[in-house]
Amino acid sequence: MHELLILVIVLAILFDISNGWNDSANAIATVVSTRVLSPMKAVLFAAGMNVLGAFFSTSVAKTIGTGIVDPKAITDSVVASALLSGFLWNGLMTLMGLPVSASHALIGSLIGASVAFGGIGILNIAGLTKIFTALITSPFLGIIFGFIFMKIILKFFGRRSPRFVNRNFGRLQLLSSGFMAFSHGSNDAQKVMGIITMSLVSGGVLGSVDVPFWVVLICALAMGLGTAIGGWRVIKTLGVHMLKLEPVHGFAAETAATAIILGASSLGLPVSTTHVISTSIMGVGATKRLSAVRWGIAQKIVMAWVLTLPLCAVFAWLISKAMTAIF
Repeated sequence: MHELLILVIVLAILFDISNGWNDSANAIATVVSTRVLSPMKAVLFAAGMNVLGAFFSTSVAKTIGTGIVDPKAITDSVVASALLSGFLWNGLMTLMGLPVSASHALIGSLIGASVAFGGIGILNIAGLTKIFTALITSPFLGIIFGFIFMKIILKFFGRRSPRFVNRNFGRLQLLSSGFMAFSHGSNDAQKVMGIITMSLVSGGVLGSVDVPFWVVLICALAMGLGTAIGGWRVIKTLGVHMLKLEPVHGFAAETAATAIILGASSLGLPVSTTHVISTSIMGVGATKRLSAVRWGIAQKIVMAWVLTLPLCAVFAWLISKAMTAIF
């Protein structure tokens, strides 16, 4: 069934592109909204850093490849169903201008497709507990880190003139946005690496979940391409509509988010980079005043987050049932 394996790889590349397309806002929404970089320069810069970040490690890929379900217990049609479900959800939400978690979409889809194939007993409960703990706690850390880091900056620079602060933190934001893009690649690109490797194991091509270099390379390039396309509606939602940002706010949010994401990547923990940067922006905004954050927009974003995993699980379950009947 090499044709099905090829389909999995094609769908994985499409999913990674859609991931970068939606998540381009994670790295550049603040740097574009604060006018530190032009939109075109920002997306190209972020795309390059995304590609570099994908080579950071493969720890997250191994967690995804074994932590949800034993790759030898499923088939390529299950993996293909999960990828198709996640790709369609990412594309739809990006067109609607809503930042969503590609991690939740992928993990929910893989759960739904696996259950459709082998029942609930096929799932790795211990692995899923570890994954969900990271996914649930990271957004709260985003709010806390963003709030605390912004408070520290205000303590040292709060009495300086706005011109001085914006000029200097505008320069620093070039660094923070670059590291944010790097951290995004270090976590999100690895998830699809894990899915492709899982499919290679389930198809008998590989004997263990050790990510081949060519898988790392194509996932890195696909993520970079998606970022370069730029999800402009999502960028406006995060960088303009939710909170009016100055360079100092962008620097604080990106630095806080980068610390959380790189820490998770080094531990092999998948997190939602979208959730982390969004909540970091909320935490930074709360230091101005709670009303500075447009909570109506934030509520819509959170609602999309809540619905992503269960809806993708249902979609993947339906797709998996259909694909099992076909293949």
